[in-house]
Formats: sequence, structure tokens, C-alpha cells
Amino acid sequence: MTDDLGLDRRPEGVDDATVEAVGKLSEALETIEEVRGRLYGLHRLTGSADLALGDACDQLRAAGHGALADQLERDLVGRNVLAGRWTFQVVEEFDDGYYANFKRLEQQVRDELMQGRRHVFEAEMKADRRTEGRAGHEATPDDVG
Repeated sequence: MTDDLGLDRRPEGVDDATVEAVGKLSEALETIEEVRGRLYGLHRLTGSADLALGDACDQLRAAGHGALADQLERDLVGRNVLAGRWTFQVVEEFDDGYYANFKRLEQQVRDELMQGRRHVFEAEMKADRRTEGRAGHEATPDDVG
């Protein structure tokens, strides 16, 4: 597969129903990609919150509230977000399991049905919806004048 296919990406002999079905699979993968990004966001934000919590404990202790700082450190700083897991472990399990399997199977379907070509459905939608010859509606970057 090449990335310079432009809008004419449909392999010869592939019917509309197949293009639509593979397009729907691509849509599902894109949603999982967004989920993955949000999961990494959860990971980063949870880590930042834990570090800020540690700073708050230090400040509480410095302000004379050692017992409360001790309780927060004991019960919350470094706590698992899920049973036995910090968020890096959640991310790794997601990446190595569900996400890897989804990516592998989506690639398999594209390889078997679309000669590995990506976004065939979207390329045909663009070809259908753009205004030929109109600025901002070029088929590819090479067509920009």
C-alpha cells in the first residue's frame, strides 16, 4: 500500500457494501484510538494529581497539620486507582490486550479486502462531496495551485 493513492483507492472488484463495512470498521478503530488517548490522559492526570497531593501533604505538615498530612499520605498518596493497579498498569494491559488485538484484526480485514488500503470509504466520500476546480476542494496536496 502506498500513501499517495489520492482519492482513487478502491481495489478493483470491491463492491460498495464491502467498502462501507470496512469504513465502519475504520470508524470503530478511530473511536478506540480516541479512547486510548483519553486513557493516556487519565494516566497523566492521575500521576499529576498524586504528585500535587504529595506537595499538599508537605504544605499541610509545614502549616502545622501533621496528623492530616500523615493520614493523606497513608491513605491516598500512591494509592492504586484500581485493584492492584496504578494507571500505567491499566494502560499497558489495554495496549497489549484489547488495543493490540483490535489493531491487528482491523489490519487483517484491510489486507484481505482492501489490499491494505486505508480510508477507502472516506476517499470516495471526499471525491463525491468536493467541488471540482474550486479552491480548498483539491483532491490531494499536489493539486493545490
